[in-house]
Amino acid sequence: MPVRRAPAHILMTADALGGVWQYSLELAEGLRRRGLSVTVALMGPAPSDAALAQAEAASGACIRPTGLPLDWTAGRPEDVTGAAAAIARLARAEGADLVHLHSPALAMAAFDVPVVAVCHSCVATWWAALGSGPLPDDLAWRADLAARGCRTADRLLAPTRAFAEATRAAYGLAHAPEVVRNGRRLPNVPSVGEPASHAFTAGRLWDRAKNATALDRLAGRLGAPVYAAGPAEGPNGECFGGKHLRLLGRLDAARMERELAQRPVFVSLARYEPFGLAVLEAAGAGCALVLSDIPSFSELWEGAALFVSPDDDAAAAEAVRNLLADSELRASLADAARERAARYGTEAMADGVLAVVRGLLGETRSYTHVRPLSGAAA
Repeated sequence: MPVRRAPAHILMTADALGGVWQYSLELAEGLRRRGLSVTVALMGPAPSDAALAQAEAASGACIRPTGLPLDWTAGRPEDVTGAAAAIARLARAEGADLVHLHSPALAMAAFDVPVVAVCHSCVATWWAALGSGPLPDDLAWRADLAARGCRTADRLLAPTRAFAEATRAAYGLAHAPEVVRNGRRLPNVPSVGEPASHAFTAGRLWDRAKNATALDRLAGRLGAPVYAAGPAEGPNGECFGGKHLRLLGRLDAARMERELAQRPVFVSLARYEPFGLAVLEAAGAGCALVLSDIPSFSELWEGAALFVSPDDDAAAAEAVRNLLADSELRASLADAARERAARYGTEAMADGVLAVVRGLLGETRSYTHVRPLSGAAA
């Protein structure tokens, strides 16, 4: 009688300071339903014990807070290399068959198993979009560690073709990362009643990549409320203080869902956004979209949003004003956004990652419970 082998075990790193957290939880849940065992090594600040318990229950993963520093908040290169080594030791202790890293810099360590690193964002591409001249010293060493990790990982993933190419160019890679779209579990409920008569945005308002100052100017021009969800203070002392945006602070998933269920016009004037999970959530809720004309947004939402220059808050205000006044145009764009969002769900994301994982693990593990791919994101 053949011996039944345990499911392949994935050690996945994550942090709880942004969209990577929800991405990791939904990916872990999707991989578990495909027959894999997942442990999430949580780096950086941890949520409350109650929030962690809820995350474990929802994802089915074992979540281990490590307290290890994040590459983008660490004070020294040694902090990052030390964290990478600690993750490698944890992978050995957990008996992981594969490691899935949310930061390529962590791939520098001596891992005994295949390593997949996901390029969610990085300081080099951030600076290329927002800065001028050479990288400042505090960013240069972080970019160097990321470049080393990109060259060390067995496979690199990115959520858009635009960001994959930006990553290749930033680090001089021979090949761009493979594209597997991010995904979210989206509501499947019909829109009821009239949409809200205000605009809405969400993101890390302290991060100048999100261009909150332009959103604030837009709000001053509009004559209708513009609500903004997300932290206004960053982990390294960054701070946003607007005059016109109505700040809601950080919202949990339930509150965000209630805000988006009102179907406000969703606005992002980001200068740099590798994917944009908040945009996806808004589109899935049936919000009409006004977005900055940057490569990643164009790739994902062309034909399903209105696009404006991130520098032109006057044009953005006019676009929002037109949508608030023209119910037919607004409904048409909302329908197009919701239809497009359906392409970027958790099933496609999990299938795309599974295809990479299965290729690395080969035939050495039992995939009795892994269902056939339903279509990888591309």
